[in-house]
Amino acid sequence: MKTIYMDYQATTPCDRRVLDEMIPYFCDIFGNPHSSTHIAGTIAHKAIEKARKQISDLIMIEDPNDIVFTSGSTESNNIAIQGVARSYKLEGAKIITSPIEHKCVLESCEAMKREGFDIVKVPVLENGIIDLNALENLVDDKTVLVSIIFVNNEIGTIQPIEEISKICRKRGVLFHTDASQVIGKIPVDASLTDLMSISGHKTYGPKGIGALYVRAKPRVKLMPLFWGGGQERGIRSGTLPTPLCVGLGKACEIAQQEMHEERHRLMELGNYFIKKIMDNLPKVYLNGDMEKRIPGCINLSFEGIEGEALMLNMPDVCLSSGSACTSDSLSPSYVLEAISDREEIAHSSLRIGLGRFTTLEEVEYVSSKIIESVIKLRAISPLWEEQWNIQKK
Repeated sequence: MKTIYMDYQATTPCDRRVLDEMIPYFCDIFGNPHSSTHIAGTIAHKAIEKARKQISDLIMIEDPNDIVFTSGSTESNNIAIQGVARSYKLEGAKIITSPIEHKCVLESCEAMKREGFDIVKVPVLENGIIDLNALENLVDDKTVLVSIIFVNNEIGTIQPIEEISKICRKRGVLFHTDASQVIGKIPVDASLTDLMSISGHKTYGPKGIGALYVRAKPRVKLMPLFWGGGQERGIRSGTLPTPLCVGLGKACEIAQQEMHEERHRLMELGNYFIKKIMDNLPKVYLNGDMEKRIPGCINLSFEGIEGEALMLNMPDVCLSSGSACTSDSLSPSYVLEAISDREEIAHSSLRIGLGRFTTLEEVEYVSSKIIESVIKLRAISPLWEEQWNIQKK
């Protein structure tokens, strides 16, 4: 059965140009990049430094040495939150985050709570954007870190990073953001933050590689999660995987070159998809903000049916009803629960992810398939019949 992939927020395929760049570093250029006493190590080291520069160019920072390679954004988020907390620990110290963060951020905060930190979640408005007034009131002299996701992985909402940055800078508080879902999709200025997490496999690069931007001037102190040879400024010990670093660098270079055109194309495809669905189905809701969102991330709720049932009715389409990290759970999306008090909306959602290799023909097929499936499932849904009859009266 031919399948259509529309789950680009869960992961992206590795771009063939990225793979081509990586291949020589598996077998031909295989030196340890930390072996500076011979030419094989020096060549690998130069390749990694080139990748560091490609990443820093994409996120608009001057010094490539502010980029620390990690195994992915989960590790980056753990290093940022736990590393800062343990370095700046004081009596009654507070970490501020939001209820719609990725699970690895929420779980890192929970780990710090067990170590005595006060974890406070800033409220989120119905459009998925944090309440800036509430954040400003929450930041105080005990706050050591604010960690707010740049773009939510389920609803695609873009947070007001510049405004958050101003609040944190005014109070001298460190600001971390998980930028996994935004890198390469819209322009990003990492200098607005103190720490920024980056993922390779969300940016058409390889899995198993990521990066953490760590501001060096003035220096952000970080306690390492584990110890070793002191690589990556002592923040992340271990021999760097040269092919993966090269792949992430190349992915960032391609994104910088093609971002504008790709963004425009995905906006057109996404707007067409949403309009077609809403023109043909009643009681469909777009979750998140209509304007302040990344192109390609569409989260829709269909009143009267379960999102899981809708997916089962379309086995040839790869999409999800929420975050990939919680897809094994039958619980409703905690992100949608945070922005709406209607639990049935959280249960009836689909996340449709369009990306670099999505075609108009695929958008036509999947949107038609969703319309057909929703009509079919509503026809046999007692819940839909009851709600619809009440509404018609």
